[in-house]
Amino acid sequence: MVWSIFLVLSSGLTVYSLIEIQERRAGVYYVDEENKLPDELHPTVEDKKNQLIEEAADEGIDVVITDEVRSIEEQDEIYERGRSREGDIVTNAEGGESYHNYGLAVDFALRTEEGNLSWNTERDGNQNGQADWEEAAEIAKSLGFEWGGDWESFRDYPHLQMDFGLSVRELQNGKRPKAEPLDD
Repeated sequence: MVWSIFLVLSSGLTVYSLIEIQERRAGVYYVDEENKLPDELHPTVEDKKNQLIEEAADEGIDVVITDEVRSIEEQDEIYERGRSREGDIVTNAEGGESYHNYGLAVDFALRTEEGNLSWNTERDGNQNGQADWEEAAEIAKSLGFEWGGDWESFRDYPHLQMDFGLSVRELQNGKRPKAEPLDD
């Protein structure tokens, strides 16, 4: 005989069996078609990303977006760097635990005059006395992004995200921010 244990969660009376909860922990995600994992950035994040690039360019800073939406598998591969794969640890988020998986985050670098990508957080390429990286981060924050360089536990300087008030757990459970019409 097979027994299923059902839990009723207070947030919207969602019912999950114990088996489903275990599968979620193992990386199997149950999201309905309306709330499936995205394959592109949330429209607001896309718009603000483009504004960041434009506003930084006005300050003589060439912001290059190096990563946007990631699949669960891509996130797991990145997570394994510095753990089971060669390289430095670059994230503490496994697949499904990153805002990249939900189209709510981007990573960036800065392009030098020579055309190379730089992650040097102290470089002052526009020679105004302030690190270009800090300037780009300040512009991003003014546009509503949270900057990974402000995090206490794991500073992720290339990372920008918008969580729209949603936790990763809520996103894993199928909640998605609405795509509100953008102001012109």
